[in-house]
Amino acid sequence: MYDVVLLTLGSERDAPGGGCGDGDACCGGAPEATGKPAGPPDGQRCETPRVPVLACADALTARGARVETVVARSDAEVDEVLARLDAPARPDGLAWPDPDSKVRLVVAVASDAQLRAVVRRLVRRYAPPPSRRPAELAGDRTVPDLPPVGVLPLDPARGGPHRDLAAQLGLPRDPAAVAAAVLDGGVRRLDLLRNDGGSVTLDGALLGAADEAGRPLHWRGRVEVDDAVLSDGADPILACAIGNAGGYATLDSLPLLTAPDPADGRVEVAVVVPVPTRPRLGRKKKIRYEVRRARGRAVAVIPRDERVPFLDDGVEGELSRKRSWWTEPGAWAVFTG
Repeated sequence: MYDVVLLTLGSERDAPGGGCGDGDACCGGAPEATGKPAGPPDGQRCETPRVPVLACADALTARGARVETVVARSDAEVDEVLARLDAPARPDGLAWPDPDSKVRLVVAVASDAQLRAVVRRLVRRYAPPPSRRPAELAGDRTVPDLPPVGVLPLDPARGGPHRDLAAQLGLPRDPAAVAAAVLDGGVRRLDLLRNDGGSVTLDGALLGAADEAGRPLHWRGRVEVDDAVLSDGADPILACAIGNAGGYATLDSLPLLTAPDPADGRVEVAVVVPVPTRPRLGRKKKIRYEVRRARGRAVAVIPRDERVPFLDDGVEGELSRKRSWWTEPGAWAVFTG
């Protein structure tokens, strides 16, 4: 039978068993998920529900699994959990996942940012340095097959109109169903986007911003997908969607990504450019929106403006220099029902 670790991400400022100490899902995630200290703002607390975690643990235990619940309040504590997925020591000294491990990992999350934070730590653990690249690593990959993870959503609402990645992938949300998937379900391998900033993307990124009235702000930058140039840097861009899955498939009802597939080995990119139309006599000039799309193995964005705001798996950031994303086909995996 399996040893199952049920992992939540927590804050050092909260004691176990209370508020965000059970996983600060409602507060944005671990430090690596947000770039800020984990937990709620000073003087505030939120009550992340323990019920799904306990229900999942009970369902696993009822099936004979040995269950341990862990609240990780730092990247180091996350790494301690992930080390249990290691294969026996290799002659080359590389950390490597054990494909026959009897340890299974369930990550309790209420945001894609938290799931990304754990997968990012997996990548950092198992990605070999280029100078020590082993012969068995596939030519189109920089990481081996990462261990599959079970995903326990903590926010039921994210299965609705504002779908999280678990909903997009059709993963179970009920704690008992998650437990069954981890013990009896299949494994679905998914593409991973890595970038030269040292992070990863599971769902997608959206570059651009809006003013206080909700009007999109123009920015300029060069956007390349493999050999295709979607913008040479001269066009005013309203938004650029970089999709691994479908979280950023639309923008205010404007279709951006046409067929996002998190397992096709390709990244889909869309750039929205405003194009003025020639008015008829006596009519005001109108603006239509041109969406330029391309699919490929990699995308590069070179901002011409000083800083371009973006969301990456729901995490806010600013792009001030060239950033490249590339696809690692089938690099990570989830347990399915």
